[in-house]
Amino acid sequence: QVQLVESGGGLAQPGGSLKLSCATSGFTFSHYIMNWYRQPPGKERELVANISSGGTISNYEDSVKGRFSISRDNVRNMLYLQMNNLKFEDTAVYYCNAWGLIDPSTKQGYWGQGTQVTVSS
Repeated sequence: QVQLVESGGGLAQPGGSLKLSCATSGFTFSHYIMNWYRQPPGKERELVANISSGGTISNYEDSVKGRFSISRDNVRNMLYLQMNNLKFEDTAVYYCNAWGLIDPSTKQGYWGQGTQVTVSS
């Protein structure tokens, strides 16, 4: 079955860095655009970045441009998010997601458990 397992979150100071990982299985990873979303406390989930299936094209939400970098390893079926110069407002639970991959039983996309990123001094 499809699994998305995020890791790498934690506590960081403003200006610090973290690298998130998403281990995937159960689907043909290399066929899908992959997304990183985040959900800040008390807010809706929002798209942070995505990357094309081949890894050549990436897009970023304006607030993270120049600070975050999305990448993927289509051999290891892994997705990454390098987060630099972290800001307080980056505090959120981060999730990976495969664009258009739908659970037929729920008619919803697949989500992992997420990984908590907390930026605090």
